Amino acid sequence: MQNFTQTRDLLELSSYFYLISVGMDGNYSYTNPNYKNQFQFLHDDLVGKPYHITMHPDDCKICEEASALCFQNPGKLIPATIRKHDGQGGYVCTQWEFRAMINNRSEPVGVFCIGYDITELVAERAASQKINEEVLAHSTLLENIVFQQTHTVRAPLTNLIALTRILNKSHDDVQLRSNLANMILETAKKLDDIISDIVKNVREKIR
Repeated sequence: MQNFTQTRDLLELSSYFYLISVGMDGNYSYTNPNYKNQFQFLHDDLVGKPYHITMHPDDCKICEEASALCFQNPGKLIPATIRKHDGQGGYVCTQWEFRAMINNRSEPVGVFCIGYDITELVAERAASQKINEEVLAHSTLLENIVFQQTHTVRAPLTNLIALTRILNKSHDDVQLRSNLANMILETAKKLDDIISDIVKNVREKIR
């Protein structure tokens, strides 16, 4: 209890940290003004109300598990990330540290928690992850293009170069020159199809 009293005196008027305590009955026994102001849209005074009314229903289990760990490890801080109602139909993301409250008879009397809003941090991490995924996707796309250039484009291109050299040397053989011209045209069409497929695939991937 002494630890809670000292922490409460320190963070009572904090505009950055939330400080709350919850009794063994699962109801708020204390909220600092910052927490009260943040969630007053739910109730003017949260003291005496169930702790879970401020949070995403799926995160109640996280609180239960963190509280259980507190009593199993008195004196230790147990971290937890909790989604809280934002008053607009959505949620803010908050980071907490839980600690058991023990009285002078070594009996558990509740849990006190220190928290703060990490919504922007979570959003930035998500944006960073998206950018990393896009970079990875583009990197993979470039690798595929290099592979296609190396293994599919180079073959007909090499044929075109070879056929052109032969054509340059066959000045007198009209039939050979005609055949070579047809082969060059056919190879050029094949190369054009390959390049068109590469461009199409790139456009589909970057949409």
